Amino acid sequence: MPRFQRPTGTHDILPEDQPYWEYVTDFAVRLARQAGFERIDVPIFEATDLFARGIGTATDVVEKEMYTFTDKGGESLTLRPEFTAGVVRAYIEHGMHVRPQPVKLYSIGPVFRYDRPQAGRFRQFHQFNMEILGDMDPLADLEVMLLIWDLYAGLGFRNLSFQLNSTGCPRCRPGYVRVLQDYYLGHQNEVCEDCRRRTERNPLRVLDCKVETCQPVIAAAPSILDYLCDECAEHFAQLREYLDMLGRPYILNHRLVRGLDYYTKTVFEVWAAGIGAQAAVCGGGRYDGLAEILGGPSTPGVGVAAGIERIIMVMKTQGLTVPPLPTPAVFLAHLGDRARREAVRLADELRHAGVAVWTAFGERGLKSQMREADKRGARWVVILGEDELARGVAAVRDMTTGEQTDIGLEGLVSWLRERVGR
Repeated sequence: MPRFQRPTGTHDILPEDQPYWEYVTDFAVRLARQAGFERIDVPIFEATDLFARGIGTATDVVEKEMYTFTDKGGESLTLRPEFTAGVVRAYIEHGMHVRPQPVKLYSIGPVFRYDRPQAGRFRQFHQFNMEILGDMDPLADLEVMLLIWDLYAGLGFRNLSFQLNSTGCPRCRPGYVRVLQDYYLGHQNEVCEDCRRRTERNPLRVLDCKVETCQPVIAAAPSILDYLCDECAEHFAQLREYLDMLGRPYILNHRLVRGLDYYTKTVFEVWAAGIGAQAAVCGGGRYDGLAEILGGPSTPGVGVAAGIERIIMVMKTQGLTVPPLPTPAVFLAHLGDRARREAVRLADELRHAGVAVWTAFGERGLKSQMREADKRGARWVVILGEDELARGVAAVRDMTTGEQTDIGLEGLVSWLRERVGR
């Protein structure tokens, strides 16, 4: 028989890891809801063209990283590589533009990219995603930036800062792209093959190249901030004014363009010091033309996505601990067939009363059952035997103090519920 293992680039989230997952996701959801965000869940797979149009056919995500398949009806479908395109599709499809604007939405779930697996990066990974749709105000940009900052700060990340840039809009970006292309055409012998290809197909992506030989060329490249139209410049200036007012540190980074074509105006990343070479922990930005690309009405939008696996990896590396998940405080030990039946009845009654309980399985001696109760972290062990049943009581042992008390069966549920609730 073959011994199966998880596919490359995936991972099992084991019970011992669940405290981190629940802590991080609960905290993220609480922050989002406090700011008025509502949850939306979109399909794990969508029409391939949704991502090709929305993300851009010349991006690495669409060209190299999507999991695409043809279903039995002959339709090309793709496992979602990110949330935004699907969320905007849902906004359009369900007529959410008629709601009071802006609409604030958050999502949590798996996304899929065929990428080279490495520390904190998987082919199936999970994102916490926030979108504000329907308002151009730079305050919307600020809000998603502050919320994602508060997520990392609240989880214990230290020395945070923003990397910030503007990618302009369809009015001013083409002029900058021509300048950038002209600049790169004069340096074709100094850059990598990917950058030579991107100079023609997706010029902004040359600024995001990580190849060492390309770095001097990138450093001397013209900055888009010098080519912004009045509207984009004013938008960016207002956002910076808010960040300055709140004392949030940021660095202007002219090479920050993100990896998806739908971005306009603001793009940003959150960086954290002391977590290794990959200082960026999340990123996002504005995408004012995406709804129109997908066939909907003109709808400005801004969003951010954070990878949960990377958050947890850094928390563990930094020694940031989280509270353990609660376990049943009551353990039912039983000796004999009659006691076993009473334990079954009592467990059912306790659970209906809101008391979490673990019932011993099998027929074992009391010492074995007590050892199990100790390993499971039970506070109270209810011991049912022939003698106890004959007297109409249960022996209840406090595993913290070692004290043992006989409690009448009729009042046992109330007695335990009162103590477990403390």
